[in-house]
Amino acid sequence: MKGNKLQVSEIFRSIQGESLHSGLPCTFVRLAGCNLHCRWCDSRYAARAAGFAMDPKQIIMRAETYKTRLVCITGGEPLLQPEVSTLAAILIEKGYQVSVETNGSLDISALPREAGKIMDIKCPSSGQCGSTLTSNLSLLRQEDNVKFVIADREDFLWAIDFIEEHKLTNSCPVLFSIAVSPCAEQETVNIDSMLSGGRRLARWILESGAEVRLQLQLHKILWPKRNRGV
Repeated sequence: MKGNKLQVSEIFRSIQGESLHSGLPCTFVRLAGCNLHCRWCDSRYAARAAGFAMDPKQIIMRAETYKTRLVCITGGEPLLQPEVSTLAAILIEKGYQVSVETNGSLDISALPREAGKIMDIKCPSSGQCGSTLTSNLSLLRQEDNVKFVIADREDFLWAIDFIEEHKLTNSCPVLFSIAVSPCAEQETVNIDSMLSGGRRLARWILESGAEVRLQLQLHKILWPKRNRGV
């Protein structure tokens, strides 16, 4: 990245398929590059490619054309690019509701306080378990949320233990999402498999009594054949 430019993979408008804003129209600013190699990554095209350089002003001009109040800055891993804090701050100043989706391995204190944080905590099946910067947990607020992607019973029990150890439900809402294998270009998401996994995860949540929120990836249900721009 040169100067105040950010490396951008794509900018688009869609329905937010995850987080507490699920179902709302949202402008997505997907930044390029990531420091992790998660098994469940569904945007590897952004994580591994360089993207194209845009300064915050150019990004905001593009976002303004979509006329949505909600903006999600995602990746890749946005916090790899220091200028993301400037971008978030300008969007907030202009009246946008901003959320930043992060893998939790980098310091979130660099982000504006007003920006909502969506932090993904990696379970064992991800291959990146242990990457969470635990000092981030004390910075979470009720406006933020953490997400665990659950593939199997081991993931579920690990996540329950992590939540209890760090008293996460006292800090912010906690979401459990069923793991979905990433698809290649033009490959269709297996909706039946997703729903079956969701029912299994729902049963585990009910049996455990955990105060967590089940979520399915709404965008994958709505557009199972699209792997970009959703």
